[in-house]
Amino acid sequence: MAAPFFKKRDAVDKTLRPGMVPKMQVEEAPPEVLDSYEKSESPAGLISTGKAQLDKKSLDLIFAVEQMIQARAHTETNNHELQDRLTHSSGHVERLNKDLKNLNKVIEDREKNIMELEQKLVERNLKVDQVLEDYRELHASLSGEMDELKSTIDLEQQKYANLVQKHNEAHAEKLKKMNELEEKIGRLETENSHLRQKYETVRQEKAYLSSMISDFTNRMTVPFGGNMPAAERNEGNGDT
Repeated sequence: MAAPFFKKRDAVDKTLRPGMVPKMQVEEAPPEVLDSYEKSESPAGLISTGKAQLDKKSLDLIFAVEQMIQARAHTETNNHELQDRLTHSSGHVERLNKDLKNLNKVIEDREKNIMELEQKLVERNLKVDQVLEDYRELHASLSGEMDELKSTIDLEQQKYANLVQKHNEAHAEKLKKMNELEEKIGRLETENSHLRQKYETVRQEKAYLSSMISDFTNRMTVPFGGNMPAAERNEGNGDT
């Protein structure tokens, strides 16, 4: 895309091209003619008044001088435009430099923040690594303790199983002895009952024999001691 300056220059060149003469004719214009032409009040009037009396070479010189004056005016106009553009560009460059400084400051701040974040991240990673190391050590220690506890639990369970087995055996033995004692007590009670019956039978037989002996004794002793009371006789005989 063409700049405004080049567009204006192209437009001026197009307006000048119809009346332009070859560069060789411009170079051939002598200084005296240029000075006399610049001092005149109106180049157009000079051309119109003297055009009929001048020859073809003079007319070419006059047209070349007109072309040079127009080119000079065009150059001055372009120079002013270039100065304006330069001023505008200088202001734009200054703004860009200011923006660049601000951006550099922002970038420095961002880089500083990034470095701080990286430092914090490194510190956090170190803390995480330390925590992981502590966890590994704790896990290893707890694993050893758990193994010891498992061994202790297995041993205690085995002891408990042995105690339960011994308790069951002792309980079974106790039940066995209790059954034997109950059977023995039953037998002893039966024997005791038999002995009581025998004792009762023997006592009754003894009582019967004692009564018979007492009667016999009484019968035998009555004629000899008729005055003795009956109670004393009984006491003297004795009853078992």
